[in-house]
Amino acid sequence: MIMKNIKYFISIITVAFLFIGVSFAQDLISVKELAGKLSDKNVVIVSAQKADKYASVHIKGSINLPPADLVDNEPIKYMNKSAAEIAKILGGKGISESNEIVLFDNGTSKYSGRLYWVLKYMGAKNVKILNGELDAWKTGRKPITKTPSTLPATTFTPDIQGQYLANMDEVMKATGGGSYVIIDCRTAEEFAGTDEEPKLRRGHIPGAVNVNYEDILDAKGMLKSKEELTKIYAAQGVTADKTIIVYCATSVRAGIEFMALSSILEFPNVKLYDGAYTEWQTTASNKVIM
Repeated sequence: MIMKNIKYFISIITVAFLFIGVSFAQDLISVKELAGKLSDKNVVIVSAQKADKYASVHIKGSINLPPADLVDNEPIKYMNKSAAEIAKILGGKGISESNEIVLFDNGTSKYSGRLYWVLKYMGAKNVKILNGELDAWKTGRKPITKTPSTLPATTFTPDIQGQYLANMDEVMKATGGGSYVIIDCRTAEEFAGTDEEPKLRRGHIPGAVNVNYEDILDAKGMLKSKEELTKIYAAQGVTADKTIIVYCATSVRAGIEFMALSSILEFPNVKLYDGAYTEWQTTASNKVIM
């Protein structure tokens, strides 16, 4: 009887650990893992590269969808189109919310990160970024091509996840600190207002801390480890108990930090400010700090 109880207890513990592993799955995929999915019809590989880069070289079988195709530039540059418009574009590209969607760009993680946030906001459940992007794929000697790929049109049914989006009113509230922390994902020079030839008012949103998106990537363009990321963010007062808002000039660079914070670190309340610094500084009454 004792042995039976022990075996039962061990089985319960094993199941619990398996459940934890599933619950905390991270939205990164390795070259080896993706290579093993190339024949899976439910997997859609999406190049977030600019069209000219895609035409030069991309992962064989990938379709091209630069995140710039999903935004409007008036009245504020690089803000999401309506959910209906985005859903129509995604469906037209052959992307459904039920697909496993794997994203990559040329190696910066800027464009794959932005597309990741858009898809998560739109309600796609299974979205991953190729760790190391196209550079890692080529280093792994996996199939590349210049030949474009297309998929049959489908339907993308949006399930808007509003908790991932911050608007200017919420950012204004967050400038007071408290339960919020705002992260500026730009360079130290942009943050400090010392960058050359600024196109925007110099400085940053009041109360923001600076974590340059490049600092969360290693020399090979891989996302740094969970332990390293924890240290980087904790040093700026970014912890799991806060509501975190990320932004950059147009919230392209902010996307990969949204992914790192929400998926790798599993912080529960992470938002991206879509209007970004561009929208903030256009309102004359909004203060900027240098």
